[in-house]
Amino acid sequence: MAGLPKIPPYDLPRAEDLPEPRAPWTLRAPRAALLVHDMQAYFTGAFTPEASPLTPAIAHIAALIAAARAADVPVFYTAQNGNQDRRDRGLQADLWGPGMSADPAHQAIIPELAPSPADFVLVKHRYSAFQRANLADLMRVRGRDQLIITGIYAHIGCMMTAAEAFQRDIEPFFVADALADFSRAEHDMAINWVAGRCGVPMVTADVLATLGAAQ
Repeated sequence: MAGLPKIPPYDLPRAEDLPEPRAPWTLRAPRAALLVHDMQAYFTGAFTPEASPLTPAIAHIAALIAAARAADVPVFYTAQNGNQDRRDRGLQADLWGPGMSADPAHQAIIPELAPSPADFVLVKHRYSAFQRANLADLMRVRGRDQLIITGIYAHIGCMMTAAEAFQRDIEPFFVADALADFSRAEHDMAINWVAGRCGVPMVTADVLATLGAAQ
């Protein structure tokens, strides 16, 4: 059963690489929530250590987390459980095998991005962060209808989350240089797909400017 690939280094997209979005939305801090998607040791372990895309993506996500907390923007994390029962894992087992173990060396969110007690850590069940979770409800009771998406992997769970956010009338903002993926080609594909169908690609500097202005 195929598991995760070993991911060679590649450069993250820059602002000038981003496509023009079809959507007209503008990020507003009082409407936004930040999602840190699947930044667990099991998934980050597929990348080449101390190299792009992972190292700069982690730095960008950390900056976004700090800015979101300072601006009173809710921060949500997704994290899969280890040792999943085959019935809970569902069809993902056919594509990716049994997944991670319950060992903290697999399951823990990486220390550079550790949640605070005020953040929300949601158990991840499927590609989309909304599936079998109460992310949409937690956002709505806080008056949030925009989702800033960061994490891994861009063309799988992050892209699926953006698509489902759109279908729930939540505006997705896809932070191109705070994501990482199997390859630059798949990373770019995810950005282009989101831009054309369901969301707005941004870079970290522009999101930080919006969050900073709200403080």
